Amino acid sequence: MTEINSLGAQTAVNAQALKAQLTGALLDLTETQPGLLKPGEAAQAEVLSMRQSGATFQLVLQVIQANGSQTQVQATASQPIPPGSQVTVSQPESNRLAILVQQANASNIATLTRLDTSQVAVGTLLQGKVLTNQPLPVQAGETASFRSLVSLLNSAQAGATLTIDSPRPLPVGSLLSAVVQGDQSLRFVPLSGRQEQLNIAQQLLTQQGRQASLPGLLNALQQIANAQGSDSELRSTANTLLASLADARQLSDGKTLAQAISNSGAFLEGKLLGGLSASVATDLKAQLVRLVAQASVNAPANPVIATATLAQALPAMARSALGLLDRVSPRTPPGAFPLPSRLLQAMENEGDLQQLLRLAAAAISRLQSHALSSLQQSGTLENGNLQTTWQTEVPVRHGQEFIPLQVKLQREETPEQQAERQQREQPDPLQALWRVDLAFDLAPLGPLQVQAQLAQGRLCGQLWAEREQTARLIESQLGDLRARLLARGLEVGDLECRPGIPPQGPHTRIEQRWVDETA
Repeated sequence: MTEINSLGAQTAVNAQALKAQLTGALLDLTETQPGLLKPGEAAQAEVLSMRQSGATFQLVLQVIQANGSQTQVQATASQPIPPGSQVTVSQPESNRLAILVQQANASNIATLTRLDTSQVAVGTLLQGKVLTNQPLPVQAGETASFRSLVSLLNSAQAGATLTIDSPRPLPVGSLLSAVVQGDQSLRFVPLSGRQEQLNIAQQLLTQQGRQASLPGLLNALQQIANAQGSDSELRSTANTLLASLADARQLSDGKTLAQAISNSGAFLEGKLLGGLSASVATDLKAQLVRLVAQASVNAPANPVIATATLAQALPAMARSALGLLDRVSPRTPPGAFPLPSRLLQAMENEGDLQQLLRLAAAAISRLQSHALSSLQQSGTLENGNLQTTWQTEVPVRHGQEFIPLQVKLQREETPEQQAERQQREQPDPLQALWRVDLAFDLAPLGPLQVQAQLAQGRLCGQLWAEREQTARLIESQLGDLRARLLARGLEVGDLECRPGIPPQGPHTRIEQRWVDETA
């Protein structure tokens, strides 16, 4: 844990300490400036930049004289003065500036010693660049401590300078990541561990810009399947894909539901790596890739795309083909659940096969968005437990319509449970903590979300309905739901239904500035 230097109730003490540091401080000018200020004249100066060099600090200052003239000078100081700080200076010698004691105060020094949690919520990932690092005086019996100035690169307080006390020195110029624990407390995250997460989040932003909802594609496939004049091979592929979709009534059976989730595309790569090629035939993502390959052959003004190169061609094709998506709906924060419905506009003078290609590519990107969200939400938690996430989307037949059922499963295990699962041939899955999120829009009930938690065989859950009359209807049926769950051998805790949507937790966004700083 890294503590931010306190200000708060100690404002008077810290202000005096700051004045003491700057009392009589002399800045050595890199180049002599005779006559910059007259004897006895004082001028305002703002620190434009600062860079540590060994035990000294190189500054660029903008000196503003009483007559309004401005001069930039370079100087060296023995103490760090953060960029943005405003001080009053005089010129006792041609090669020096002196900071006037009575003008130095805490409000003029541009450093933060307390985070504003209304702007930077607890749990936010901050990225920063280390500007300075100095050892603090150590009393006998105390451990070493270091004070650094860190420039924030993201969040609502980007550009501010943060004063951080740390038990270890932070290399000047290095980049760091830290999670906000409170207004005066941060937890460092190793950059090596964050690099993969940052890459995943950036890929997720890209994929979400390309994706579109599945029903648009499925409706187009249904038209192809019913059209006698369409290409026979394409019509066969469309019929096979549509026939593999489960009916809503079938999902009340546990095995059918498990099979539908297995075929949703979330496990395609795992099946291929595991040599389970027989189960790939009914996988939704695999069928979409085959569909793109077939449509590419017959689409006008499109060259034949070989299956071997399709995986490489698809991202570029999606980028060019899905350029209108951002005009249809706003960009979604990475990791958000559920993914909102996203429509794909028809392009002018576009043929049916070209439209089908764009819809299929957008559907693959949507499934990839779920897969990347799964990776983003998997890993070791602060308490040392391992969280594994599976997020996917299952298209379901409901009469003549297709309803996308979004599913998120999370398993949380203690280190002991992880070891037991790896050692036993048939571990008990109910030993872990499970969280289940569902989201779907079913007429005439409207959008619904389910949040359930299963721990040691005890189930608790909340249902959310955007329509108030639907919430009242579901609330009246919770007794029957409880009875059915008890009949399945589950211990049932709280069950309730609320109108509206579930509250969303804090989401960390990857700022482009972080990438710029590391380029």
